[in-house]
Amino acid sequence: MIRVLLADDEAMIRSALAALLRLEGDIEVIAECEDGEQALAAALRLRPDVCLLDLEMPGLDGVQVSERLSRVSDARCIVVTRHARPGVLRRALASGVAGFLPKSRDAKEVAAVIRKVARGARYVDPEAAADALSDQRSPLTDRELDVLRAGMRGETTEQIARALALAPGTVRNHISAILGKLSVDTRQRAVILAEENGWI
Repeated sequence: MIRVLLADDEAMIRSALAALLRLEGDIEVIAECEDGEQALAAALRLRPDVCLLDLEMPGLDGVQVSERLSRVSDARCIVVTRHARPGVLRRALASGVAGFLPKSRDAKEVAAVIRKVARGARYVDPEAAADALSDQRSPLTDRELDVLRAGMRGETTEQIARALALAPGTVRNHISAILGKLSVDTRQRAVILAEENGWI
């Protein structure tokens, strides 16, 4: 049996997918989680074979959960998303996820991907992969993207600095560089642009 943990903040989607996967003879859904923190804690406690993680969750997103689990667990992670943007795919693959697919896939396809990943293979949705190959890369450095992510909910410069263990002045310098590179006048507009391009 392939032991699977599901994490999605949309209860209807989560419970429907869990019910459909339970119809598969070789898949056992051992946990259903509503956010990233809950998924991380449950994965560390229950040691699933595969974690099926929604990208867009409050708190920790699916890629962040996958990154943290990769350091302390053998669980293989699949990230699913409603918006399979190329930059998001690159971020997911850089974090070591084993699978990436859109939420538009049906339960049979999801089950097939779970089996592949459980066997040690990687799976990337072909359409998302093709889009990623043709997409423009972010002009921002990894650290600048970290600063944008840490301030996505309107955090102050000081809060971002504490979260990233940087000096406030360094954060201000990064923000200034971000605004210049993206040709926008506010951090909020920079976040929106980066999200639209799938850079964060």
